[in-house]
Amino acid sequence: MQVNISSVHFKADKKLLAYIKEKVEKLSQFYDGVLGSDVTLKLENSGSRENKLAEIKLFIKGDDLFAKKASKSFEEATDNSVEALRRQLKKYKGKIVDKNR
Repeated sequence: MQVNISSVHFKADKKLLAYIKEKVEKLSQFYDGVLGSDVTLKLENSGSRENKLAEIKLFIKGDDLFAKKASKSFEEATDNSVEALRRQLKKYKGKIVDKNR
């Protein structure tokens, strides 16, 4: 699976990029039709401590799934986004299975 990672207004280090790539690639275990993903990392200009934002767009056969989470760290925001996408994938896969019955 192709994972494209972009960071807005900062340079992400290699360890963070490797961590995100590993987490996002695990989503292909839940559904065979995952084609690729775009990950965008942003720093919000809010006064809150949870200003690290991870947006993940997952490309699957016939549709796209999207999750956007903010947290204190990019790793935590990524974990939360991946978990949201995992739930979406399971729900999508269930709909596909029901449709084929």
